[in-house]
Amino acid sequence: KGINFGQRDLSRAQLDGLIDDAKELGAKGLVWAFREGDGWRAPIAKFLSEDELRQLNETMEADEGDLMLVAADTPSMVAAILGGLRTRLAERWDLIPHDAGNRFCWIVDWPLFEFNDEEDRWDALHHPFTAPAGEFDPENPGEARAQAYDLVWNGVEIGGGSIRISRPELQSQIFRALGISDEEAADRFGFLLEALKYGAPPHGGIAYGVDRFAALLAGVESIRDVIAFPKSGGGFDPLTEAPASITAQQRKEAGVDAKPQPKGGAANEAGQEAPLA
Repeated sequence: KGINFGQRDLSRAQLDGLIDDAKELGAKGLVWAFREGDGWRAPIAKFLSEDELRQLNETMEADEGDLMLVAADTPSMVAAILGGLRTRLAERWDLIPHDAGNRFCWIVDWPLFEFNDEEDRWDALHHPFTAPAGEFDPENPGEARAQAYDLVWNGVEIGGGSIRISRPELQSQIFRALGISDEEAADRFGFLLEALKYGAPPHGGIAYGVDRFAALLAGVESIRDVIAFPKSGGGFDPLTEAPASITAQQRKEAGVDAKPQPKGGAANEAGQEAPLA
């Protein structure tokens, strides 16, 4: 897969920097090429025939002098790599308008599944309860699309959701496509499959990222600048100093079974404060 970055005059050092960018994004490498006539000016050009170069130029709609960047990997991986690279290049060359007002878009037609190469099986891209769009073909799970949607504001995802499966036979088909046997499904999700038999209505929704929404309204880059009650990397709340230690009496009242051990190893039976183990 590739992207056409238009007419750019880059030095060899800058081109090598693009390769480093791609590797940071997970690529094993990156092919760069400039269109020259019907061919390419690129290290890889000598390995391609004239007909292949012509077809590549046509496919990428390349004009004279255009820079093309090509990566190879699984479809999902290469899309993520080139998408991230395109964003970096747009920021680096100041191609993103910051005074264009508010631009919204819906991202739809998500794949229902993604293939897990390590486990040699299909995984649910969103979650296993997302309804497919249209009829589901169990023989071709990779072709299925999801009734899922994301809302994007000026390039930032601010919400996402989906329509849920409401028919038990369809839910069972999805479980089987994920490698979950009928027996395992009954053991883990029997309550859901049984409930759906009583006629659950189609339902769905969307969850908004309030922190991201606030960051966009405030014009800041990081949600850390707008989070009301930020936490440390370890989950500590510097404002309320939570989680805090509790006394033995408080543990008894709350019915907490944990038996904290104070420094020294002896059980804390005197009621003094001690952190939970």
